[in-house]
Amino acid sequence: MQERAKATRRSLVEAAAQLFAEQGYAATSVNGISARSGRTSGAVYFHYTGKEGIAVAVVEDRFATWPQLAARYGDDTVPPLERLVAVSYDIAHALTRDPVTRAGARLWTERTVIKAYVPDPFALWTAATTRLLAQARLAGHVNEGIRPARTARTLVPAFFGLCTLTEAIEGTTVLDGRGEPAMGQAALRVTGDTRPPASDGHADGQPSAPSKGQSAPRRETEA
Repeated sequence: MQERAKATRRSLVEAAAQLFAEQGYAATSVNGISARSGRTSGAVYFHYTGKEGIAVAVVEDRFATWPQLAARYGDDTVPPLERLVAVSYDIAHALTRDPVTRAGARLWTERTVIKAYVPDPFALWTAATTRLLAQARLAGHVNEGIRPARTARTLVPAFFGLCTLTEAIEGTTVLDGRGEPAMGQAALRVTGDTRPPASDGHADGQPSAPSKGQSAPRRETEA
């Protein structure tokens, strides 16, 4: 029975996420979720107390918890700025490809019409970014004037906004393709990283080392 209930909740969340991502919260109905999932509308009310409850569940499932942060954040063998950029890539991928993450993002932007508390999706992401920036500053990889907590509170919503705006204007193919390396470099620039941007020959978006005799760009202090 427990496994059956878990399977039911999973199918409801995935069906609801598809609809929320496609048409938004207001245009999605319990009957629509029921039809998309192949479950009864009674199942929605039993497991999630209606549309508001399942909307919150969608946000909590991947968008507010960012489960992919854990693996990237915990590997101390990788330099902290590289982990920060890797996390940014992961999040950009999720916002492009994962229906539940995409739905969570849309629901959060529409949270004023949802009659339930919608979890803050940036808390864990901001905390991870703050600690990675602190580690990078300690290692001398960013300007000493960088204040990790303040910079993280700027970088995280700015990056999310860039992802959202890029998709709205140019579509997901841009976000999933050439946009990702650019956003990764933006993350490095905001932190005052001294490495130059990748050349055209670095399709993976990773920064290249300065050529012989070339000085690194001047570090910028935080305002």
